Amino acid sequence: MSRAPRQASRVPLGRRSLHERRTNHPVPLGHRSIATLLLTSFVGVAAFGWPLLASTRSALVGHSSDAPWLFALLLPLLLAVVIAQISEGRTAGGGAPGLDAKSVALLGVLAAAGAALRPLGAGTAGLEPMFFLMVLAGRVLGPGFGFVLGSLSMFASALLTGGVGPWLPFQMLAMGWVCLGAGLLPGAATLRGRRELVLLAGYGAGASLLYGTIMNLQGWPYIAGLSGSISFVPGDEVTANLVRFAAYCLTTSLGWDLPRAVLTVVLCLTLGTTVLRALRRATRRAAFAAPVEFNPPKN
Repeated sequence: MSRAPRQASRVPLGRRSLHERRTNHPVPLGHRSIATLLLTSFVGVAAFGWPLLASTRSALVGHSSDAPWLFALLLPLLLAVVIAQISEGRTAGGGAPGLDAKSVALLGVLAAAGAALRPLGAGTAGLEPMFFLMVLAGRVLGPGFGFVLGSLSMFASALLTGGVGPWLPFQMLAMGWVCLGAGLLPGAATLRGRRELVLLAGYGAGASLLYGTIMNLQGWPYIAGLSGSISFVPGDEVTANLVRFAAYCLTTSLGWDLPRAVLTVVLCLTLGTTVLRALRRATRRAAFAAPVEFNPPKN
């Protein structure tokens, strides 16, 4: 007599909820992902900071010459982060599947949403609603996947608005760091409710200010006609230039960075619960389907 086929049954709701609570991110951040993220960040820090180390004889003519090389280097590094995430997800223990076509599609949808949100406020007192989505998505997707999302969102928004220029690779790096930091915030598996929203709102405010500061560092050394107290001096001591840079940020861009931070806080506190719930549901279905157990039929 042939044996009855085993029946597949999903994990009960209580155990499935426990599994979901223990899951920090769709794909673990393993050694290869960490190495590629560190390499990408090192390249970015060098690209932003090299004018501070330039000598007095250096001809600083802007990023028009080095930006194409940085962009050409950045794209393979982003691809390496995605490949590392996919490979490490598929080999991770604990039954967590790797990124599949649905997960990559989710990345594309979120990047398109971020690109669509940016023109809604760009150019108006620094109001950029895409920041709150990037912070929440980075929280849910994790640091590696979030870094790629932030970079791709900036690239897509530049194509959408015609904002392609020497500043684009620097914007991609800066937004990638914003999403990466959101993915590294504590309590990804356990912190929920109002406390999580306050954490994300606080991080969003700080990240909005830091984003503006980092992007100032990209353009400040090449702006001519500034007063001596806030202008960049090639070959001067790094500390002296940083003091002038701080004065430059306070007197020029703070009026744009503060509204961006306030809008991010307001959107995180008002829409955060709904967006986080939707993102976690979509991420669960894309990469974290409930595990299946096979139980013998009852006699």
